[in-house]
Order: sequence, then C-alpha cells, then structure tokens
Amino acid sequence: MSEIKISATDINKLRQMTGAGMMDCKKALEEAGGDYDAAVDTLRKKGIAKAAKREDREAREGVVIARSTADQKKRDHRGAELRNGLRSPQ
Repeated sequence: MSEIKISATDINKLRQMTGAGMMDCKKALEEAGGDYDAAVDTLRKKGIAKAAKREDREAREGVVIARSTADQKKRDHRGAELRNGLRSPQ
C-alpha cells in the first residue's frame, strides 16, 4: 500500500473549506487519499456522529449576553459571558 503525502497547504485548504481542526483535516485527507470532496464527506460524517452523541444533552446553565448601541454603530464593546453566576474577565 503506497502512502500519499499530505502537505500543510492541502490541510490548510481543507481547513478553510470546512472549519475543521488541523488533525481532523489531515486524517480525513489521508483516509480519502488526497481527494478533497471525499475528505469533506468524511468530516461531515464525523461531525454528524459527534452531534448524535451530544443530542441528548441539555443546556441547563449559562447566559449569553448581546449588547448594541442605540445608534447601531459598530464599536469595540466586549461582551461578558456568565457561567454559574460568575462573570468572566473582560
């Protein structure tokens, strides 16, 4: 069995296409023999499998806060995430 060489450029290209992690992209490309379409399918199937494992979990804690200004202008406001009643550092 011949091993195909996967370059960092190939991995980065797949990462840009999918948003998946570097090692996940490398493994998917190796499994697909360097074929991007097959690698994307592999990553998608893995993502579906991960999501299926987590589907029975329930989000019970935490709050997400969104803030905007009255004039809707973009400004550098840092939001805060609340977890268990503690405020994260800004």
